[in-house]
Amino acid sequence: MKRFKLVVAYDGTNYCGWQIQPNGITIEEVLNKTLSDFLKEEIHIIGASRTDSGVHSFGNVAVFDSETTIPAEKLCFALNPQLPEDIRIMSSAQVADYFHPRYCDTRKTYEYHIQNGKIPLPTERLYSHLVIFPLDVEAMQEAGQYLVGTHDFKSFCASKTQAQTTVRTVTGIEVETHSLSEGEYPSQKVIIRVTGEGFLYNMVRIISGTLIKVGLGVYPPEYVKEILAACDRSKAGETVPAKGLFLKKIEYL
Repeated sequence: MKRFKLVVAYDGTNYCGWQIQPNGITIEEVLNKTLSDFLKEEIHIIGASRTDSGVHSFGNVAVFDSETTIPAEKLCFALNPQLPEDIRIMSSAQVADYFHPRYCDTRKTYEYHIQNGKIPLPTERLYSHLVIFPLDVEAMQEAGQYLVGTHDFKSFCASKTQAQTTVRTVTGIEVETHSLSEGEYPSQKVIIRVTGEGFLYNMVRIISGTLIKVGLGVYPPEYVKEILAACDRSKAGETVPAKGLFLKKIEYL
């Protein structure tokens, strides 16, 4: 028996998240069935990040054990034609039997994508959150720096969390822009990139909602320090929609 690691990209639009659920199709379910059918053995994958319904990924990580003799690096090419077009294995490799994608030390990077413009672009409707009023990106960048470090992120966590502790370490927050369209009503993409050693439920979406409030001038940048200290979910911004969230990459330390 060998252990294989997959780097998985997907468009989460039509899925009820990563983890198998009774109310709809999930990424984990599709991968289990595809692998089991293709390898002619029962496969149960283990994913690093159990992304929510509608969340996308450039590089989630999963492992499975198999007796297959297919070379590990060739598995991605063999599996991709069997998968729906909105799921792709970006790479495959054999790893040590003890490797576990959730319990090994990691650094994860998420991106939240915002379309900032008066007229929504159809091509962005499934992959970004629309904000029609101009955003002050410099203020958002300044506010984000108050969240870097090891803090109690209770204010930035969904109230239904089952986490034993709400202390987490954020190693970096960046806010950048890219032009989407020009003309009388130009549009730009604002990307909030958050890197950390672990995240609470909805943490990146709440951070993004809070930084949007700063960008709109509702909060001054320094107010983020007060939100953090309050440890009160009601003090932070809204939980922005899942469709703008991308798991960018997972690094093993």
